[in-house]
Amino acid sequence: MNVRMHLPLPHIEAVNDFVIKFANVNGSGSASANELFAKAILRMGVPVSPRNIFPSNIQGLPTWYEVRVTEKGHLGRRGGTDMMVAMNPQTWDADVAELEPGGYLFYDSTRALPPSKFRDDIHVIGMPLTEICNAVYNDPRQRQLFKNIVYVGALAILLGIEPEVVEKLFGEQYKGKEKLLASNVQALNLGCDFARENLRDKPVGLKVRRADRVGNQIFVDGNSAAALGCVYGGATVAAWYPITPSSSVAEAFQKYCAKFRVDPATGQHRFAIVQAEDEIASIGMVVGAGWNGARAFTATSGPGVSLMTEFIGLAYFAEIPVTLINVQRGGPSTGMPTRTQQADILSCAYASHGDTKHVLLFPEDPHECFEHAAAALDLADRLQTPVFLMTDLDIGMNQRLCKPFEWDDSRAYDRGKVMTAEELEAGKDFGRYNDVDGDGIPWRTLPGTHPTKGSYFTRGTTRDAYARYSERGPDYIYNVERLLKKFATAATMVPQPVSRAAAQETELGVIYFGSTSPAMHEALEELEESGIHLDAMRLRAFPFADSVSAFLAQHSCVYVVEQNRDAQMRSLLVNELEIDPARLVKVLHFDGTPITARFIVQAISAHVHAHALDSKEAA
Repeated sequence: MNVRMHLPLPHIEAVNDFVIKFANVNGSGSASANELFAKAILRMGVPVSPRNIFPSNIQGLPTWYEVRVTEKGHLGRRGGTDMMVAMNPQTWDADVAELEPGGYLFYDSTRALPPSKFRDDIHVIGMPLTEICNAVYNDPRQRQLFKNIVYVGALAILLGIEPEVVEKLFGEQYKGKEKLLASNVQALNLGCDFARENLRDKPVGLKVRRADRVGNQIFVDGNSAAALGCVYGGATVAAWYPITPSSSVAEAFQKYCAKFRVDPATGQHRFAIVQAEDEIASIGMVVGAGWNGARAFTATSGPGVSLMTEFIGLAYFAEIPVTLINVQRGGPSTGMPTRTQQADILSCAYASHGDTKHVLLFPEDPHECFEHAAAALDLADRLQTPVFLMTDLDIGMNQRLCKPFEWDDSRAYDRGKVMTAEELEAGKDFGRYNDVDGDGIPWRTLPGTHPTKGSYFTRGTTRDAYARYSERGPDYIYNVERLLKKFATAATMVPQPVSRAAAQETELGVIYFGSTSPAMHEALEELEESGIHLDAMRLRAFPFADSVSAFLAQHSCVYVVEQNRDAQMRSLLVNELEIDPARLVKVLHFDGTPITARFIVQAISAHVHAHALDSKEAA
């Protein structure tokens, strides 16, 4: 006789350590409600790492909002989902499939669904959200908007989030707008009351408990941080053309300039911001402003850089300070405008035709977006060259916890080698492209410095050290070799790599950069716990410092973790440092979502174990 045993369905149980994902429709008003949910947990002292995954259309297509709750403070994506708030019938099957076994599915149960739409190994929590809202609100738009707030209220009760915290956030958001405040609080209470009265038999093992792990960290997106860095770094001119995901850099710069760059006595604006007719015009304006002595920048993404390359080449060869903020997205062509990648590395490092090399900065979070934006403006002036700040959509458009911004008010802007009228009057020799001290960086003058001395003709064609037109081979060789010397000087000026030694001596290393950093930190911990030890180096700039070559020389195998198909950073390391490619192992993630710690751990573990097996068989 066969007896069928029914084992109890396991529950995922975790306190302050889980992933919840909201599946909504773009344009439904869910974004603000989901952000409110994340901020409420943050206000309870528990770190969160939210990510908004949205389509590149105005409305109607699927959108997701993933919130990682982690008292340990991990800010990278973990991978997997413990609770799915499924509000979109279009994506239902894929959303349900994404849940971890023992996880929780929360959905609008107004319309009954067949059993085939569920899984046997998950816990289902149905709440008639549409029915509740239809009974309370008459306006169709209100029914849609407040449905989002109602489910936030229900989740607060199920997960242990204090409703008072959410109400306080409402109070801050709608200060002076009492009618809006009252209606949102009403919707919140509708959800709370229903959950208390009707969902008590739906125990959820995921809980939020008050902690004190946020400290003095701030919650900000990288685009806003970069814009503020440009303000503090002395930028007075911005020219741009709208392109996802960089548009909010210029918009934030406008907002900050209106606050910090308006003369309080006269009301005069001490800045110029131009939305140009296209990317070509925007970079042209920035090059002109840089030549004229202003600190100027543009913000764009990969397709914009493609259009800007001829002007970038002009700025490189004419040696004009320019800062470009590239918020990278998926490509090529239009690609995935609302997905993230690190796929413009080579196109920016060698942008334009001929022999060009450009300075790239790789911030890991909004804090470094602020710091590196200001540093880029200094570097552009000191080096008299284009400098790229290489962020991406994950850093730029998602709010993230980071260290507070700091600024030394005594810090002076470093304008580099700018010859003054007094120096010219005293008879100091001026050769615009003359390398007088061996670092490859010549002296420049600004327009109008002296009535008769220090002038020169700016050209993109070849010239001699005194800016006189020349097509002589030796003059051309002098200039392009001097530019290489300047690039070597840049390696000593850019932000230096950050190294982390393994707990024990190892032949294995890993190199990573930018937005891979949060997931990499967590992956290193997990790998160490499993017995795989790696020395780690986070790159913060190109050209590479001498310490990068030293790191590579110290390890027989180095993993290079990046978010693109073609291993672009690995190619840059091989090309610039002449490293044996066999020693650099690719770890590539390029589906448009931010890389996860799980992905990194699995990729490196698989390679380590396969290599160990091959070595054993060879012996």
